[in-house]
Formats: sequence, C-alpha cells, structure tokens
Amino acid sequence: MERIKSVLAMAGEFLNDVISFLVFTLLDLVDIVLCHVYKLADFFVEDEWKPCYCSPSREAIAAATGGGGGGGGKILVSEPGESKKIVRLTCSKLHLEEISDTLYTRPSVVSEVSKSTAIIRSQSKKVKRRGDGGVGSTFTVNSTVIEMLQGRIGGQQTLPSPRWSDCDCATCTSWSSASCKESLFVKVDGATGDYNNVREDVIFIHGFISSSAFWTETLYPNFSKSAKSKYRLFAVDLLGFGRSPKPTDSLYTLREHLEMIERSVIEAHKVKSFHIVAHSLGCILALALAVKYPGSVKSLTLLAPPYFPTPKGEQATQYMMRRVAPRRVWPVISFGASVACWYEHISRTICLVICKNHRIWEFLAKLVTRNRMRTYLMEGFFLHTHNAAWHTLHNIICGTAGKMESYLDEIKNRLKCDVTIYHGKDDEVIPVECSYNVQSRIPRAHVKVVENKDHITIVVGRQDTFARELEEIWKNASDN
Repeated sequence: MERIKSVLAMAGEFLNDVISFLVFTLLDLVDIVLCHVYKLADFFVEDEWKPCYCSPSREAIAAATGGGGGGGGKILVSEPGESKKIVRLTCSKLHLEEISDTLYTRPSVVSEVSKSTAIIRSQSKKVKRRGDGGVGSTFTVNSTVIEMLQGRIGGQQTLPSPRWSDCDCATCTSWSSASCKESLFVKVDGATGDYNNVREDVIFIHGFISSSAFWTETLYPNFSKSAKSKYRLFAVDLLGFGRSPKPTDSLYTLREHLEMIERSVIEAHKVKSFHIVAHSLGCILALALAVKYPGSVKSLTLLAPPYFPTPKGEQATQYMMRRVAPRRVWPVISFGASVACWYEHISRTICLVICKNHRIWEFLAKLVTRNRMRTYLMEGFFLHTHNAAWHTLHNIICGTAGKMESYLDEIKNRLKCDVTIYHGKDDEVIPVECSYNVQSRIPRAHVKVVENKDHITIVVGRQDTFARELEEIWKNASDN
C-alpha cells in the first residue's frame, strides 16, 4: 500500500510539473502580447508609453552630488553605442539598492529550464565602490526604474493619478486631496486624551493586498474596556493600499513604506514607545521598524512571517521569489501567487478586471449572500492599484530577503522585548516552517501554531481569543 501511495505521489508530482510547464509557457507568451496591448492603450488614453519591466536592463551609476541640506543626486544612464544621459534627482531619499532585481529579472519557463539565462544575468550584476570623490555605486537597473525616477525631477509626476486602468471611485481616490497625500490612512481607537497620559501605544501592520480593516473589523471590537482605556490602537493602511495614497510615481520601497508609517503614526501622534502586531508582509516592515527603533519597541507579535533562509550560493531575492511563487498550477494558492509575481501584464489585467470594478463585485457579493456577509476582507483585497501591489510584492517580500537575517540578528542582540509568533497550521501561503525559521534566529521567540487555521483565519474567526492573547502579551511586557 505504501509503495502504491509513493508511486501515485510521484506520478502526481510529474503530472503537476508537466502541466505547470505548459501553462506557464503559455502565460509567458500571453504576457508578452499584453505588454504591447497596454503600451498601445496607455499611449492612446494617456498620450505616453507606460514604462514596464520587459525592457532590457541598463547600467545606472548613482553618484552623490552637492553638499548642504538639499542634497540631490544624479543617475548616469548608459547603453552600448549610446551617449550617456544624466538624470538629476531632487529627492535624495530614494536609493537604488532598495530596488529588487526580481522586478526585471524574471526568466521565462523555457529559459529557466536551461538555467543559462539566470546564470548570465546573475553574473552580469556588479557592485563597485570607490573613494569619497568618485562614483558611489554601480547597479544593474531596468530602464523602467530610471523612467519612473524621472517623474520625481522637480517634483513632477509624469503619469495621471488615478490611471485609466485604476479605480476612480471616491473611496479609492479619497487620499488625493492635498491634506491627505503625505500621510497614510490611520484608524485610531482606544485611549484618548493628552498623549502624555497614554500609557501604551500599539501599531498594527496588515499584510499584502489587505488593509487596516483586517484589524479594525476583527480585533478592535473585541478588546476589553480595560484595554481600550489603557492602549492607543493605530491600524494603518500601507502606502498604496486601502484608503492611503497610491502615487503612480512611487516604487514602493522599504524606505518609502517605513517613512510613511513614521510620518503618519510615530511623528503625527507623538508615539514614544509601542507594541507592534503584524501579519504576513507586514512582519517584514515590523522587523525593519523594530530595528530602527530598538529602544522603543515593547513587544513584537508576528503572524505568519515570510522568512526563508537563503541557501549558500543562492541569490536571496531570486530564491525568495521562487519560494513564494514556485510557478506550479497546484496547489491553487501557488498558482495565484505565481501569476501575481511573475507576470506584470497579466497581473495588471487582473487588477483592471477586479480592482477597477470592485463596486460591481461587492454589489454581486451582497446580492448573492442577501447582504448577510461582511465584505471588509473584499474591500481590503480590492482597494489597491497594480503599481502598488506589483512594486510592494517585489521590493518588500523579495527585495528584503537578503536583509532578513540581519534584522533578526539585530532583534536578537539589541532588543530586549518579547517576541511572539502565531501561525496557522493549515497556512498554504506561508508555511509553518517560516515561523520556526524565525525562532532559530531569535531563540527567545515563542511560536504558537494554531490547529485548523490558515493564513486568514489565524485572526478572522478567532478574533475574540486573539484579542485576549494580545492583551496578555502587552500586560506581560509592561510588567517586565
């Protein structure tokens, strides 16, 4: 019997490999066709080409220029046989090393089988450092990155906001007023009054393609009166998601996400010390925030942290992309993640169909369920743009893969706060091994695997229990 099961498993795996190869080879071709379709559509609707990551990579050299507080910088762009071009940046806060190479190095299925393309491209990436007076760094950067950076020259934005393929409803564009562009949407609850009298602050960070409603519709109503009188609760919509700004010229880097959280919560509400609760992608931002404020974090609670240790000899960003998006048709969640991560134009089409028309889908959901189903999870899934989701996926989940170990080591060695990790045993998005991987780097971390719960139901459906658990974590942290 065991031998039969083994043979069937091998046959199933082989069948999955064959079907996956055929399906994703077809998707490679479809994405190429859609690339040209969107170029034409963008040109006719917006009178200019929309830069994409199908373009060949260029050598971009970032050199620091000028002194003083204004700073600024230059990007030297060159290609064989072409004259060099200088792009001057007035915004000195964006650094090219934050751009993930997975944005523009995504080999097709056929080329990946031979491995030749991946090897050639990995060998072509060079980083050089010189003295103070010369060029600072050399990066292989896709031309699209350069074109998008040009939109920041003099503060101009080259593309309309929202774009024709994005939703223009009042909810999705509520951030476009001048007073909202520089701040995230933050849902504040709990203790009120003078900030000097508030004893504790808590920052909630949601995951990928979600919103603050993941917390406010589940945990906020279930916290005890005692907790709400003691803690100020801050649930943010990350940059590009929910009701927060969705700038078309943003590359949604780690620095941009962190700066917006700092500006919208820590600075705006004069937060001095805080607890952090984060889910999935939000765990990466939580770790980076904790490392930046080591003396301010009182407790760190992570739900399904996406940490895959990079094997020796592997490139961290590429390895991470293949783990979260393995290009397999089964299980279904892997297929969905693979389409979202590997195919820029197919994923844009999905956003065009779903996100731009989210009001129709929400109406249909309410009609079918006779308005008996709460749609806050749908709203979180719908309220984003392709530009935000695409760049956040690559620059945060994939792009920070090489930084994760240093973040975890910093928390192990420099932070004294408690670290608690929750993971649903049935999670098919982020496997349970990721939480144990984190614990291997931070031995004092407590891992709690919840039976019969997945990536979403680790909170949704057990919100009352989880609210009590969080209150206990915060109480213990305050007593220590």
